Amino acid sequence: MRIYVTGYGIISSIGENAEETLLALRSEKTGIRQGQKPYSERFKVGEISWTNSELTERFGLKKEASRTAILGMIAAKEAFKGHPLNPEIRTGLISGTSVGGMDVSEVAYKDFLKDGSDDLSVYKNHSSGTTSEQIAHELGIDGYVNTISTACSSAANSIMLGARMLLSGQLDRVVVGGTDGLSQFTIAGFRSLMIFDEEWCRPFDETRKGINLGEGAGFLVLETEETLQKSGKKPLAVLSGWGNASDAYHQTASSPEGYGATLAMKSALKVAGLTPGDIDYINAHGTATPNNDLSESHGIKTVFGSAVPPFSSTKSYTGHTLAASGGIEAVFAILALHQGILLPNLNFGQAIEETGLVPVTSYSEGNSIKHILSNSFGFGGNNSTIILSAV
Repeated sequence: MRIYVTGYGIISSIGENAEETLLALRSEKTGIRQGQKPYSERFKVGEISWTNSELTERFGLKKEASRTAILGMIAAKEAFKGHPLNPEIRTGLISGTSVGGMDVSEVAYKDFLKDGSDDLSVYKNHSSGTTSEQIAHELGIDGYVNTISTACSSAANSIMLGARMLLSGQLDRVVVGGTDGLSQFTIAGFRSLMIFDEEWCRPFDETRKGINLGEGAGFLVLETEETLQKSGKKPLAVLSGWGNASDAYHQTASSPEGYGATLAMKSALKVAGLTPGDIDYINAHGTATPNNDLSESHGIKTVFGSAVPPFSSTKSYTGHTLAASGGIEAVFAILALHQGILLPNLNFGQAIEETGLVPVTSYSEGNSIKHILSNSFGFGGNNSTIILSAV
């Protein structure tokens, strides 16, 4: 049974929809800039300029919520547009997030410490599960709703779980992806891990120092061939492969040898029935941290040997959007399939000495691209890979 993508939606610092995103990618325009909020103004971040209230009004959302939920609603609505609800099509939603409603609760907590004011109703937005429920409510989905929180592989794992729900016959159609908003907690947390770069991030570069954080959301709509006959939707891509593996090396770091990355990529290729030589482009996880990029490079070399296909990290465009990254980069992959795009790895200057791998450094269209492999790796070695293919 094939799993088809019939819709996609995205919002990030480079665009508030798929059309704007493609224009930014074509112009090699990064969304990473000096932060505008009190907790981000010292750093370079992939920040969306609109406030929560402005986003709610601008996109006609039903009610205000946490930033994570709002961004998820926007991207999911774009993906689900033109997919009318039908009682004969069992539709679910699976959303990944790490931040949840922290941006709301951390402000409420500060207010409490300052003057003792405490509106307990605010804290209902804190839970990761609440964000998924609010996104589902915006779409009118009232059946199966689930939340995945496996750090930076959350959206990719949501996509995989969605595919499995379709294959097992538990759902006919599912909206999958991830969303995360920026908050003071996330910026402080990643700085405490000493993997935060105060300059522009440089994925796969010998001089890389760490991440630039970002925010956003990316969602896909998945359907089976049988469901397509009921919905009448046109397939936009095929979710052909997926894999997840944990190397259990460290609480946050990946194994230096890239064992987990290797297992995830090999598993995805096996599910897809493809060989390494079939992959035309790799959208790498590429966080620009010393550990991740070296580990992922070793994994790529182990899987692809001396014939590594064109690869790059697009986090130099959006910043690392944490749990949303796998969803956002899945949309990038579909745009690349449709346009024959190879996306450049911005800010690259010098290959990592241990591996010598050189990513794509200039934008090009019209390439023959049939299969794209996309990596998303999370804390604890939770490594996930998906493969998107042309119809």
